[in-house]
Amino acid sequence: MSLRLGVLVSGSGSNLQAILDASREGRLDAEVRVVVSDTPDAYGLERARRAGVPARVVPWDPGRPRQEHDRAVVEVLRAHGVDTVALAGYMRLVTGELLAAFPGRVVNIHPALLPAFPGLHVHEKVLAHGAKFSGCTVHFVDEGTDTGPIICQAVVPVRDDDTPETLAARILREEHRIYPQALQYLAEGRLRVEGRRVFLDPPSPGSGTLHNPSVRF
Repeated sequence: MSLRLGVLVSGSGSNLQAILDASREGRLDAEVRVVVSDTPDAYGLERARRAGVPARVVPWDPGRPRQEHDRAVVEVLRAHGVDTVALAGYMRLVTGELLAAFPGRVVNIHPALLPAFPGLHVHEKVLAHGAKFSGCTVHFVDEGTDTGPIICQAVVPVRDDDTPETLAARILREEHRIYPQALQYLAEGRLRVEGRRVFLDPPSPGSGTLHNPSVRF
């Protein structure tokens, strides 16, 4: 089933661009119907306009309830015939208003290997804890902070000379690969959720074991 996507952005929208590119190239059976931002100057809006996709702003007002903001977002998404919502660098926790409007159809990408390191300042936390691997996670969204069922992940080694910036750049390349793939699994109807686990039907083979530093024996 082709997805009718609404993409929510707050910043540069590089994952939005990956989704647009995958759709244009036929790797993702989806049409981006609208891009919505809580930030008027988000570059993701310009990416949408360049692709001929409607770009809308629902400005964030800290003085009004989050539920009210999400109701306005839902109105925009429904007006454009959206059936699936992809968060792509969207810096707001969504509420039940959005989740109830698109049950089981809201996904997000996070630049760490959940459930470790949810929230903000992820790469700084990874380096401060001395983790040997990091990566990114595509997951279904619930009302928690990066707590929804995990669809897929990509792993990258943490190098001894990494900074938050170099680690972020290496992970971002993997984000651009796995987000369109996860959405394609959803379009194909291959994702089955049981409790907190997401199964891919039919399953794909694993790629083996990773070690960092290398195991010599």
